[in-house]
Amino acid sequence: MTRRRILATGAGAALAAVSSSASAQAAAPTAHRATAHITARLRALEHKHSARLGACAYDTATGRTVLYRADERFPLCSLFKTIGVAAVLRDLDRDGEFLARRITYTAEYVTRSGFSPITGTPENIARGMTVDELCTYAITHSDNTAANLLLRELGGPTAVTRFCRSIGDRVTRLDRWEPELNSAEPWRDTDTSTPRAIAWTYARLVLGDALVPRDRGLLTGPLLANTTSGERFRAGLPADWTVADKTGGGGYGGNNDAGIAWPPGRPPVVLAVMTTKPDRDAPADNLLVERIARTLAEALS
Repeated sequence: MTRRRILATGAGAALAAVSSSASAQAAAPTAHRATAHITARLRALEHKHSARLGACAYDTATGRTVLYRADERFPLCSLFKTIGVAAVLRDLDRDGEFLARRITYTAEYVTRSGFSPITGTPENIARGMTVDELCTYAITHSDNTAANLLLRELGGPTAVTRFCRSIGDRVTRLDRWEPELNSAEPWRDTDTSTPRAIAWTYARLVLGDALVPRDRGLLTGPLLANTTSGERFRAGLPADWTVADKTGGGGYGGNNDAGIAWPPGRPPVVLAVMTTKPDRDAPADNLLVERIARTLAEALS
């Protein structure tokens, strides 16, 4: 077995143990009643917000798990950026040498990429940015140009798909570049994942051994410093929880958040929320994601 296969298998085994524990707990009548109550609350949120939502959450301490449409496909949107950065760290960098490389690009490239609050400044266009900076801002500010430049170094969007397969995620796929991937049609299979798959992948990257410790730290730092979820996970989860997450959004009201949260004095919980609406021009519904996050946190408390 290759080193990567061994790492993926080890992380998968640990997560499988969590899943097995959750299944055993779910057999208890009290767990059935709790699950039915949470399902009813999530269904009510779908109705109130005229949306389809999916959620996967599990507590690594107790094995308690919440699943709602967890195996249905939803648009991936910018959740791929965490995976792209992980692929750069694992497959391209060697002792920081690749991270130190400066990448140059044009203003036209920024315009084509769409939302680029950091790479799009005149100063950064003039001087270029290091791969390390691109990794950071692709996550903390969801910068599209940064993400596209990283994809270019990896060989294109399908590199994200290959990376996912290498760590045991057989569901998540990326097919297009920013911003086209955010068309987010609800019926599309390309550029999608499921709440269960993306939750497990984020858990493997942050809590498992899919990355060596140094790279895991380099990935987790920007997730902890994320600036885009103030009205989503960071609004819905308890204020004393430490959150490392990444958001995503696109057409049809597509709105996602996924990551790891540490309640004070307790092992972490893993959370993934994905939402979409039937109207192509529906705005992002941050309040819906906030309310789902609050519901999941209460279910795991």
